[in-house]
Formats: sequence, structure tokens, C-alpha cells
Amino acid sequence: MTRLKILFDDEDSKARSERFGHVSCIDPEDVERLNEKALSNGDVYVGDFKEIIPHGKGKYTWSDGTVYEGDWESGKMMGKGMLLWPSGSKYSGDISGGYLHGSGAFTASDGSIYEGHWRMNIRHGFGRKKYSNSDIYEGEWKEGVHEGKGVYFWNNGNKYTGNWKRGKMHGRGVMDWVHGDQYNGCWLNGFRHGSGIYQYADGGYYFGTWTRGLKDGKGLFYPAGSKRPSLKKCCMSLGYDSGRKSVSSECSSLHLEDHMVKKSSVKRSLSERLSGSGGLRSSGRISRKSGENSGFSDSGREFVCSSGTFSLDSDAGQSEVQENTVIVYEREFMQGVMIKERIRDYTDLPKKTEKQTKSIAQGTQKSSCVNIFKGQNSYHLMLNLQLGIRYTVGKITPVPKRDVRAADFGDRARITMFFPRMGSQFTPPHKSIDFYWKDYCPMVFRHLRELFKLDAAEYMMSICGDDGLTEISSPGKSGSLFYLSHDDKFVIKTLKKSELKVLLRMLPKYHNHVKEHENTLITKFFGLHRITLPGRRKVRFVVMGNMFCTELRIHRRYDLKGSTHGRFTDKEKIHENTTLKDLDLSYEFLMDKSLRKFLFHQITVDSAFLKSQHIIDYSLLLGLHFRAPEQLNGLVEPPNMTPNMENSPAGQGVTPDGEVLFPSKGLVLLAHEPSFVNTEPGPHIRGSALRAFSLGDKEVDVLVPGTGRLRVQLGVNMPAQATRKLSQDESDSAEVELFEVYDVVLYMGIIDILQEYNAKKKAEHACKSVKFDPTSISVVEPELYAKRFTDFLKQKVFPEQP
Repeated sequence: MTRLKILFDDEDSKARSERFGHVSCIDPEDVERLNEKALSNGDVYVGDFKEIIPHGKGKYTWSDGTVYEGDWESGKMMGKGMLLWPSGSKYSGDISGGYLHGSGAFTASDGSIYEGHWRMNIRHGFGRKKYSNSDIYEGEWKEGVHEGKGVYFWNNGNKYTGNWKRGKMHGRGVMDWVHGDQYNGCWLNGFRHGSGIYQYADGGYYFGTWTRGLKDGKGLFYPAGSKRPSLKKCCMSLGYDSGRKSVSSECSSLHLEDHMVKKSSVKRSLSERLSGSGGLRSSGRISRKSGENSGFSDSGREFVCSSGTFSLDSDAGQSEVQENTVIVYEREFMQGVMIKERIRDYTDLPKKTEKQTKSIAQGTQKSSCVNIFKGQNSYHLMLNLQLGIRYTVGKITPVPKRDVRAADFGDRARITMFFPRMGSQFTPPHKSIDFYWKDYCPMVFRHLRELFKLDAAEYMMSICGDDGLTEISSPGKSGSLFYLSHDDKFVIKTLKKSELKVLLRMLPKYHNHVKEHENTLITKFFGLHRITLPGRRKVRFVVMGNMFCTELRIHRRYDLKGSTHGRFTDKEKIHENTTLKDLDLSYEFLMDKSLRKFLFHQITVDSAFLKSQHIIDYSLLLGLHFRAPEQLNGLVEPPNMTPNMENSPAGQGVTPDGEVLFPSKGLVLLAHEPSFVNTEPGPHIRGSALRAFSLGDKEVDVLVPGTGRLRVQLGVNMPAQATRKLSQDESDSAEVELFEVYDVVLYMGIIDILQEYNAKKKAEHACKSVKFDPTSISVVEPELYAKRFTDFLKQKVFPEQP
């Protein structure tokens, strides 16, 4: 018996198996005519046979009314044919082995029509579908959903051109509205997410960043009638060329300039009124099937892109005609709510950009590593690093697990290998230059990776995968070269020889410290390596965890040492990703009593460890994610509905004494439930859930509206309330901050722990003490440094609540 089955994907693009019948082998005694057979189950076949089975042309009618007419081969539908279902659905095209496979057209019972490629009954490849509501998608499909490049036309006239993933807009794309507005940027899971440029029908522009469909971060607004902005200058003035990955690695190579359409200006600037209104209140998600409730109408007039920046072409061909106004608005948003605005003259922006460019160039000239390994050499260095790590991890992983021994820290605890370009008995051929590779203390770092819950395969894929590494600019004065893994989980930094020696010297104590204290805030080290290039040039690397690998956007970054001399940043050099310093901090952070207690217990323990190793110059790297100062209706409730504060979860943010710590409108503390918590990204996060005093000393999670439920750990996803301290010169400033209190999520860790208090630092301390207050300078002896560092954080950054 030869069974015939058709697995058919329905209008909702979900594979659904449906059995339509079967063809039995023909008994010669039952043959009525050579080309026709009525089966006992009511099915009928009329057509050609090969011996006693259908072969050639034929028509098969199942008892339920389903009909196939077309080619047969050895009892199976094979070739060209047409299927008709009782529901009215129809398919005409290629069939292979009883499956819709190849090219064909399918008309569903609801009137939708798909013409394109199929694979095993599922739309796969290039195709065009016209939906029953007259929406049209034309582009690439994968496993029955939009994936790849494609164009979607809504029946109301809106159009999206760009990348798709799992049926949603994901990656680079351009959205055109029928009323004339246009957005060019990136998308994430159907939301505008990251950097992008929005052009209004009246000629206004907004260049900035969004998160999950809402403006989030800094941006520039050019009112209608302004000089058309230079996209490169927008990027530079917002800081998108410094320390951020190019979105070109995540999105297709569409060009912003190619899709910008000049619009005629009108007397009344609609874009100015919309942009000044505080941004979107809806989520901005777009339905794949219909444009009715897609958020692309009036509620969706401002748009977004993914966390990163664009790879921009030159500004050649841009209009440089000066029109009515030169006013530009620098604005900062948090989840769609504008919190800060600064009015600037357009002519100031090129000057600011020029200063930033000169500053970056001067910093690069001072950097020995960047000078030596720039351009093609930097690319070779990245390839060498990937080859070496892949070899080392692959060699050490199969070794049976055992405890770390004293010999694992010694001078002989090294793996050294030569990587010739043509390959060798032990190494593969590669496209880089010849180099020598040295891996320090491989068994120790393997054990550290295990302590930090890192899977060896995932570690190699993150650093050594085909996506490669991204070179980022140095945030400090060290001149170190930095690489970022494609998934943002790991930072790779070049070290000076003296820093490598310090790390090797303190490695046994460091290993014991992180083993004993799972909540340590000290930098997590995963590998220590050296590359020797032709000419005996040596480059030393350390692989570290990226503490800012998080679902939430980091709005502010601070490097806090507790010293005051020179600890401020030139305002002209500040952009969205600038790491600010002690004197730039204008906030105090109020935390739950128990969370604060856990935090300072660990800071004290970590500082004592660093003091015992004679380490100074370390700092607390603090990242802030701000929540909008008002309820995010567009994310958690239908538009135009007011929040019911009375029905909020009981006890959230309220101590037993009635003290309000976390207003319900922003962050919600909930009892920890492992099954509900999302711990990605950042699998190297290690430590137990923390207990909150405001929830009866229970382990807690934080619910972030519009994002999800996150596990609260020491230094990770820590909720707090930021109170802004007013500075004396703000009354004369053109920059206006609209709110004074914010809910924030904090990320922190102790970094730069490889500076030893040696003879050179002692001499530096003596020289600076003559000119400046000895307690204000960064270089002081380890005991004083640890005390000053801890006291500063306790008193100035995380003060105890009165």
C-alpha cells in the first residue's frame, strides 16, 4: 500500500499535517479499466498506470472531496500538478514526493494568494503573498515566515523595505508613510530599537536612538526649514563613532543617504510640535498580517533603530542650502519621555565635531598600541587572537577536570605554539601573518571560566565565531586596544608588560578570592594571552566579562575613584557613550536597606583584597539605566488608559515603616521565582539572588515595564532611586533637565585592578603632593586609597537614607 500525505501550512503560517487519503496497490482481479480504479474506501483514481500503481498523468479524488490532478511517479505525486480542497483552497505548481516543493501558487479559502517557492509544504525562498485584507509582502521566506530582505505594503499606503527575522521587522529597514513621513534605521523583533533618522513630511529631521519603539537616549532635532543635517556630523556630535559597534554588522548594507527624500517645508512645523510632545505613547510594534493596528498611523510618527550606529557614506550630494533657521535642539529621552533639552545654533555643531575629532586623533597619537597595530595590522591581530584562543580552549577543554594545583600558576604553566601562515602539523593554515602564541596558566583560567558558569563551546563561539571581533576606541588614557565580541559578552584588552606581571603575581590570590566570594564585584578574567609578531613585537591580551551586556540600555557611565583632582570631563567632549568621572556625577542613589548592606559588605571585602595586593588606581564602573519619570502606558496598557495605582502589587517599594523606596510607576520588586526570570544575556553573571528589606528580607527580582522580569544580583539589575543634585551654575545654563528624581537600574563592577603601588607611583605621589592636596590626587598609598574609595561611595554615591 502506498500512502499519500500532504503536510500543508495554513494561512497563519503554522505547519499543519492533514491526511487526505491513500492509494492502494491495485489487485489485478479488481481492475475494471486500465486507466480507472474505484477503491473500496470511496477514493477514485483515473489516469496512467505502471504495472498496478499510478504513474504518469492522473487524477485522484479522495472521498472527502479533495482532488489532485497532475503528474505521478511510482504511486506518488511528483512533478507538476494542481490540488483542490473542499474548503476552496487551491494549489498549482511543483510537487515532489507528495509535498508542495518547488515553485507554485496557493490560493487560500480566505482569498489570500501566495506565489513563490515552497519546501516540504512550507513557504521557503522568494515569494509574494497578497493577504485577504489587500496587504502585500514580497521578499524572502524561511520556514513559512518572513525572513531576509523584503517589502511589505499595507492597504493604507504605508510601506516597509528592509530586513525581517522570524516574521518581524528585524535589522536595517526603511519605513515610508502615506502621509509623507519616513524613517530609516534598524529594528529589533518588530520594534524600532537603536539609532535611526526620522524625516517628517514638512522637512524636519530627528536623528537619535530608540528602545523597543520609544525614543530613548540623546538625539538631535532639526525643525522644518533648517539646513539639511549632515548624517556624519549627527553621528559625531552624538558620539556614535566612539566606542559603539556599527550596525552594518547586524543590518543589511542599505545606505541612509540613498533613502532620504527631500520634502517641501510648510509654514507650520508639524514635526516640531510632535517631537516636542514627549515622544510616542504606543509601543510601535507592527502586525505582520495587517496594518490597521500597526502603530504606523498618527501614533507612530516617530521611529527607531537597533543599539548601535550606522555605517555612513560620504555626504556628497547633500543639499547645503541654508534656509530659514539654524536652530537645532539637542534632546534626551527616556522611554519616550523627554527629560532634557538644549537649544543650539547649527554652526556650533561642526565646531564641536571638529574638536572631538582632534581630541580623538591626539589621543590616538599618544597610544602606542593603536599606532603600531592600526589598519590591516589590527585586523591581523584580531585573526591571530581568534586562532590562538580557539587552539588553546580546544586543547585544554578535553583534559579531565581536577582541582587547580600550585604548579598551574608557575612559570612552566604555559602553552606556546607557532602559527605559520601555511599551517603545520598542529595548526591550520590561515589568512593572517605568521605569529607565536603563548597562553598563560590555561588550567587556572579554565577553572575560572567554570566558576563563572561559562560553557567552553559558547566561549569560543562568542570570541572565535565567523562574526569576528569589533575594535572599539580606548575609554581611558592607557592607550590600550580594545576588542568586543560580536555578542557583547566579552571585552579583550591589551596589557602593558608591567600589568601582565601584576596579574600573574596576584593570580593565585585572585583565584582564591573569586572562589570564596561568588558575589565579588572585581573584574572577571577569563584568559591571558600573548602574541609575538614578526620583528619580535609582543602584544599581551586579557579577556574580561562585559558588565554592560544587558537587555537594558545604559544611559550613563561613570568611572568613580573617590579622588577629586582632575576628575571631571570637558563638556565639549561628552557624548552618549562617554564614561564620566567623579565630579561629573550629579546624582545620589537611594537603595533598599538590605541591598545597600550587601553592596558595601562586598565593596569592603574586595577593597581589602586589593589593598593586600598593593593595588591602587582601581575604580567603580557604574552604569545607569533610567526609567521614564511617568507611567509607561504604551508598554503595559492600551493607549489613553490611566494606570490604576490601587491595584498595583502589594508591598512593592514600601518598607514595613511605610517608607516608599520604588514608586510603582517605574520598577516593581517581586519575590524571586527562578522559573520566571530571564538571565540572558550575560551567562557569566555569577552570584546568588539578593534579599530586599522592603519585601520582608526575601530574595527579589525586579520587574521592568516593557522589558521583563530580571534577577537582582550584586552589581547586576540593582534597582534604586536617583535624586539629582543641583549644581550652582545650572541657573545660567541653556540646558534644561525636566525631572529631579528617577527610577534607575544599576550595573557596577570594580575595574582597573592591575596598577601596583610601586616606586614609580610613590615618586608620582611625592611630586603631585607638592602642588595639590595629597588627599585629592588619585595616587596614594593602598590603605588610604581603599578607605577613601569606600567612604566616597558610602557618603556621596549611595548615602544611607535618613
